[in-house]
Amino acid sequence: MLLNTKGLLLPTLLLGLFRRYSATVTAKDMSEDILLSGTNSYCSGEHSVAYVTAPSQEVAKKIAHGIVEKKLAACVNIVPGITSVYEWENKINEDSEVLMMIKTRTSKVNQLTEFVKANHPYTVCEVISLPIQNGNPAYLKWINDVVPST
Repeated sequence: MLLNTKGLLLPTLLLGLFRRYSATVTAKDMSEDILLSGTNSYCSGEHSVAYVTAPSQEVAKKIAHGIVEKKLAACVNIVPGITSVYEWENKINEDSEVLMMIKTRTSKVNQLTEFVKANHPYTVCEVISLPIQNGNPAYLKWINDVVPST
């Protein structure tokens, strides 16, 4: 029986089918724009953000250009005007620096670290990374397109 005692069963079923169909069409239409590596889901941790500090914009720009040219990352943001307070050689220091935020594949972090170490003026330079757990699928796909997996 399609109608219950209040006559709401059929309209409720139709509304449910409409919602399901429209959600499926929307997801299908959007999936073409957000596919990552041939799938429509993101593997958490496939990409990372690496942080590197530098003593000046000029040093950061030189390192950033090398990183992008060598396809070790898709993008490097340089954030000016940070203050770093740290201990070095048993003294507390305070220096003005710039911060590089580097977006790459997690598989490239070791190569990225070696490049930074070879091109950085500090004896011990900061290179730390965090995995990207989630984000704009189109942006993450762009990182894949720019940075080769091997």
